Amino acid sequence: MNILVVGSGIAGLTAALHAAEAGHAVTIVTKGALGGGGCTPLAQGGVAGVYGPNDSAEVHASDTLVAGAGLSDPAAVDVLVRDGSARIAELIARGVAFDRAADGALMLGREAAHAHARIVHAGGDATGAAISAALIAQVRSLQIDVVEDAFLVDLLVTGGRVHGIRLLRSSAAVDLHADAVILATGGAGQLYAHTTNPIGATGDGIVAAIRAGAAVADLEFMQFHPTVLVSDAVLASDAVLASDAAFLISEAVRGEGATLIDDEGRRFVFDSHPDGELAPRDVVSRAIARQAAGQGRPVLLDATMLGADRLSGRFPTIDRVTRARGFDWAREPIPVTPAAHYLMGGIVTDLDGRTSLSGLFAAGEVACTGVHGANRLASNSLLEGAVFGARAAAALSTPFPSQFLSPHGALGDGNCDGNADSRYSRADIQQLMWNDVGLHRTDDGLADALATLRAWRAAAPSPATLTEHEDANLLLLAEATASAALARTDSVGAHHLTALPALIGA
Repeated sequence: MNILVVGSGIAGLTAALHAAEAGHAVTIVTKGALGGGGCTPLAQGGVAGVYGPNDSAEVHASDTLVAGAGLSDPAAVDVLVRDGSARIAELIARGVAFDRAADGALMLGREAAHAHARIVHAGGDATGAAISAALIAQVRSLQIDVVEDAFLVDLLVTGGRVHGIRLLRSSAAVDLHADAVILATGGAGQLYAHTTNPIGATGDGIVAAIRAGAAVADLEFMQFHPTVLVSDAVLASDAVLASDAAFLISEAVRGEGATLIDDEGRRFVFDSHPDGELAPRDVVSRAIARQAAGQGRPVLLDATMLGADRLSGRFPTIDRVTRARGFDWAREPIPVTPAAHYLMGGIVTDLDGRTSLSGLFAAGEVACTGVHGANRLASNSLLEGAVFGARAAAALSTPFPSQFLSPHGALGDGNCDGNADSRYSRADIQQLMWNDVGLHRTDDGLADALATLRAWRAAAPSPATLTEHEDANLLLLAEATASAALARTDSVGAHHLTALPALIGA
């Protein structure tokens, strides 16, 4: 079969390798250069799934289900944790040098909401970069075709079956045909003014699927990472966060013992959850936002008890960047704030990556497998990409079901009508989403945001350039996200309805 894999993070690279090794002709299509611009190379924390004493796949599944606030699909979670060991072993075999203790055993880290230390990491806090480099080397060794600097415009669909993609390359439209398409284009962190995601995370694959009529779900569940470093320049301007200062401080730092404190040195997160700093991410993020709003400035992450040697040895990237930005985190607590990080929703798939459109598969953050529910458990994202990327490739030669059954509540095509004429910019979309469809939401704010987004989309011209296509994708996805959030009337996980004040600087 002729297979197109769109995206070059862990999910796309894993799918491409498995498909090529099964004898398929594979072409990887990537928005930028191979291995550049996506989220995988930026991932700090690690890959969950190595089970030590008193730990097991069943406990990992339980932790995942608890973090998902009751909305995870148990069957998908079971696949994730039971395939996990094989996928980690595969990464090692493909050349990923996970960190090891003096005796040669894999070093296992612990992160929030995990009952045990079960997370492997590489280069201390450079896990994603190590995985990306190793998988790209394997792709090159197999001489898999790669099309770089290619923007996904649309899926080619005839009679309900996907048979290719339309790309934008050097301002020209190019159609590529295939027997099947695997979307692994990542998430949509650029929906928000403040995000840990790279500039290219504009939801292109999700939006192409929406336009083609594929089912999507859970778009209201955007996870905000609790701890992003706040720079000196931002502090001087009395804002919480600037888009160019969104450097993530891994949750593994708190897993090693760092604490979150207020102005008086009090560990305030225990007011919200008995697990304190190791509570699920949505709980910690809201606690930080609430405390920051109350005291009028960012809260502090205190890692001084770990000492300079341990911080630089375990977290060399974070140590280097924090010091470059003027902080000695071994001697003083550093200011942190939440930022948009990971989309739990996306294109609805079954347990083998099949979507509601025949010929179309999805894996990684672009997909909604049901694993994450309302809130992703830390270090399950790289694992999910590896597990479901491999499963999608394995399912390429099997028929699609005659009727697609989704375990998740699915949305339609997301198209909405608007009435008012209004101009907008990408920054306008991002600020609106941050203010009204962000960490804290209200019914009135969601309704106002949806009305504004519909008006902007009704007045928007047809896109021509790459940037205009990205902006159009963000606008459509913002509208679908606000609509999904307004439709969910109860607070759960990352979707939190409240009357509390917004983050400082919003």
